[in-house]
Formats: sequence, C-alpha cells, structure tokens
Amino acid sequence: MTARLLLQLAALLGGLGVAIGAFGAHGLRETLEKSGRFDTFETAVRYQFYHALALLAIGVLWAVRPELRALGTTGWLWVGGIIIFSGSLYALCFTGITKLGAVAPIGGLLLLGGWLSLLLAVRKL
Repeated sequence: MTARLLLQLAALLGGLGVAIGAFGAHGLRETLEKSGRFDTFETAVRYQFYHALALLAIGVLWAVRPELRALGTTGWLWVGGIIIFSGSLYALCFTGITKLGAVAPIGGLLLLGGWLSLLLAVRKL
C-alpha cells in the first residue's frame, strides 16, 4: 500500500458510495422499503462513505509524513472492512439472503481494527 493507492481507493470508494447511495435512494427506494431493508442499505452506504473519507485523510497524512508506513495497514483494514461490511449488507438488501448479514460483523471488526491501527501508527507524532 502507498499513499497514492490510498488516495485512489478513497476516490473510488467515495465515488461508488455516492453512486450506490443515490441509486438506492432514487431507483430502489420503493423496493428497499417494501423489503424492510432501506435502513440496512443506508447503513452500508454511510459506513462506506465515512471510511472512504477516512482513507482520504490517511492518504494525505501519509503523503505528508511518508515515514508513517503503518498507515498502509490501516488502509488495508478499512478497505477490507468496507468490502465485507458494506458489501455483505448490499448483498443482503439485493438478494434477501439473511445469512449474509452474519458476515457484516467480520467487516465491522476490520473497520475497528483499522481505527486501532491508526491509533498505533500515529502514537509517536
């Protein structure tokens, strides 16, 4: 992982968060509300977008402070967390397979691990 890759992933995941959120709010709202999954969908989008912004922040920090190589671990944990947490919730919303919801906590743990990793990476600033 590099600062440049972090920034690229932040841009990609942030843009996808906006697109997916808009699609869900406008194109799928009725379907998601009928299935009772609109709140779940919004949670997935919100967590994706928050962590895309966090990726952007650590990418900028790493570009300014290249010695903070441990930020790469933070980035990988957050990217994995977004994919597993938000991805499993999106899949649940679109397929109705409730077992997919059981995967979300793994993604949540990765997101939490990323925050812990950030704490450790910047402790000597």
